[in-house]
Order: sequence, then C-alpha cells, then structure tokens
Amino acid sequence: MKEYTTEFERRCAAFVAAQGLLHHKAPVLVALSGGADSVALLAVLTAMGYDCVAAHCNYHLRGDESMRDMRHACNVCDALGCDVYVRDFNVDERRAATGESVEMACRELRYAWFADLLDRNGAQAVAVGHHREDRVETFMLNLLRGTGLAGLTSMKPRHADVVRPLLPFSRLEIEQYVAARGLTFVDDSSNASDAHRRNRLRNSILPLMEQNFPGAADAILSTIEKLESAEAVYRCAINAKARNYTTPSGIDLKALACEPQAATILFEMLRSKGFTATQASDMLAGADTSGQRFFSTDGSTVAEQNRGILTFIEASSLGTAEASFNVNPRHDINSPVRIEVSFGPVELFRPLAGRPDVAFFDAAAIEGEHRWELRHPRRGDRMVPFGSKKGKLLSDLFNNAKLTAQQKRDAWVMLRDGEIVWLPGLRNSALLAVGPGTRRFVRMQLHLSGFADVSRNNKSPEIGADHM
Repeated sequence: MKEYTTEFERRCAAFVAAQGLLHHKAPVLVALSGGADSVALLAVLTAMGYDCVAAHCNYHLRGDESMRDMRHACNVCDALGCDVYVRDFNVDERRAATGESVEMACRELRYAWFADLLDRNGAQAVAVGHHREDRVETFMLNLLRGTGLAGLTSMKPRHADVVRPLLPFSRLEIEQYVAARGLTFVDDSSNASDAHRRNRLRNSILPLMEQNFPGAADAILSTIEKLESAEAVYRCAINAKARNYTTPSGIDLKALACEPQAATILFEMLRSKGFTATQASDMLAGADTSGQRFFSTDGSTVAEQNRGILTFIEASSLGTAEASFNVNPRHDINSPVRIEVSFGPVELFRPLAGRPDVAFFDAAAIEGEHRWELRHPRRGDRMVPFGSKKGKLLSDLFNNAKLTAQQKRDAWVMLRDGEIVWLPGLRNSALLAVGPGTRRFVRMQLHLSGFADVSRNNKSPEIGADHM
C-alpha cells in the first residue's frame, strides 16, 4: 500500500477508493484553471501516483488576467512534471451562433474539448476540482430554483466521465495543501463580483447563514448524504415501475395514466431525454390522442403519441418547419425574426395594454444557464396566457384570434427551457412576468410587419435602457 506524506493525500486516496473514481491503468485528464482547487487536484493526484495530463482553457474574457492564468497553469505543470494542453476559445463567436449565456458557452466549449482529449489520450476520466463549499452552493441554488431529489443531492463524486476527488475537502484545507506542497495559485477577479447568483450566494448569503446558524454548511452536507440514500431507494422504485410500462416501441401512456403518481413516474422516465415535468403531465393528459408531439429542451428528440404509446424520434429527421432557433435574450435578436431587446430599472416600468408585439419579463429570468429559442407552433403546444392561471392550447388561442391557417403556420413561439413564455405579436404569457420582487425588467418588441394584424400601426415609446 502506498505511503502518503500528508493527511490530505490519505483522505483523498480513501475517498477515491471508496467511490471507485479512478484506477492506475489509464491516464487522468485534469481540468486546470490555475486556481487553488485545480492546482491542489493536480498536485494530490500526481502524489497518489496517477498519470496526469492537464488541460487549460483560455476563454480570453479577462484580458491580461486570462493570459496570467494560462502562464501560471503551465508553470504548475512544469513544477509537477505533467504535460499540459492549452486551448484558446472564442466565446463571443459561440454565443452569437447559439444564444447561450457566457457560463453555458464556456461549459459547452470546454467539455467538448475534454471529450476529444479523453479519446486522444485514452484517459479514463476528467477530474475537476469541486469541493465541499461548491456542493453546498449547488444544493442551495437547486433548492431556490425548485428541484426534485436528484437536484437536492447536489454534485455527485462521479457524473459520466467527470470525477470530483476533492468533494470532502473545504476551500481552506485545499489552500493549506497547496501551500504545503510549495505551490501557488491565482484568483479569478470575477469571483468577487455579485453579478451571478452563485457568486451572490458564496459571497453574501452563505456567510450570513453561517454567522447566524453556525455549522449551517455541515448541516446541509449531512442532509445531502441522507437525501442520497433516499434517492437510491426512490430510483429503485421508479425503475421497477418504468419496466412495467416500457414496450419495444416506446412507453405505454394509456396504462401508465392509471398509476396514482403517473406524472412523477413518466417525468423520471423522460428526464434523461431532456423533457420537462410540465410536458410529462401534458403527455398523460392526452394519453388517448394520436399525433401530438413534444420536443426535448435541447431540441434533439421528439416524443410522439400514437394510440396510447409514446415513441421517440430524432428531431433532425423532421422537416425545416419543425426547426427551432437558439436565441440570446441579452441583446437584440436578428434571426429568425427581429426582436428589439432593452433593459431598465423597475421604477421605469409601465405596462402597455393591447400591445402583444411587446413583452416584459423580470430580468432575473435571463440570468444563469437557460435555453431560449424561437420556433413555429407545434401540435399540442400550450401556454399560460397573461392574466390566467391555467394553460391553454395554442390552437385555441389562434382560433380565438381568428388567424388563418397560413398565419398559424407563420406564427412564432418563444420558449425558455421548453416552456412557452411569449407568442410574439399575438399574446403575452403569465410566466416570468414583472412582479413585486422585480428589480430590473427586460422589454422585447417584435418587428414583423403585419403579423395577424395585431401589432400594426402601434408605435413604441422610448425608454432609457441599457443594452447588454
């Protein structure tokens, strides 16, 4: 058995072994930013005898600081005797093409690259430096957004090819280990900004919780462990139920609808395919219908109902009329239609009656990692109209507006994470609306001549807005 020089290394080795995270038969790809977590991770894994290859992403988002981080990552690898790959990314180009947030664009870019490096090096996994505070933050973020058991179990030691050997350690323990190894790390200046929810949680809310409820972080971690045990039991029960309703051609919706908790069971069966809980409920509501289609949140998979059976096909096999377009609500949208986007403090907010070409949202709705898209209506689409608490079929809304068949086909639908939030030029949604807790609002105005004759000849008032 290998002898380790520090308690940190002994604990890490015990955690890796208990979780079955790594073996010594293949290299380990280590994500190395140059911060304390990633430096400690590379250092401890090399001390444990793993063949490590580092990967550093340079997003060029912080000017000279980004270059400093890259140089430091290379110096750390020199000191530890590890090879390092460095990749430059154009985040703005990615966002222009996909409409993703900065965080999501960076994540997608790095994990696509990591997947390529895994194959190229025959590596067994990508090791990342998440630690115990990261796990607490993720639990809190998921709790505040609203989530199920899986979300409340927070970060897992392993997720597919990604492993997290430092989950048992605190940030302080990590920094102490880096110092004990005679290494240094760099700080990302953007971590001090409260522009993002995780930063606000880390910098303000969690310290306040710890001050008023000493031991809060430890209590949350203890709760996560209990929820993990509960989720294991829950998952076994769901899998047993799922087997009862899985057929060679798909899912037997008609039979499943008789279950007391049918919506929960169906959602868990569909979660990995990218469908929402709302979609699962709508599928069950129309279990006896045929031809109704539902698109996964990433637009890649289509679920189609046919005589009580839910089947799945690739969205790429459908025609262009079914296509969806990722958009970025942080600035003007120019394709597939033009939508002007502006922002303002809630003090300047003035609702506009009878203006379906204009929509207002709470600016908090566009924070974080969300998929926004525009597409044409699909059979079975539903929306909760502004002023209502109940969802309605778009086909009913179109009929009430006396749209022609062509106008129905030409209409646009805006969605966030698979939920319809606006019918540009026709009807506003009750979702994401400006409310008592709103501090800033987003104003979107459709510029599309004559759609359904509802927005023609309406002139928009100017507001003092800053574009993002």
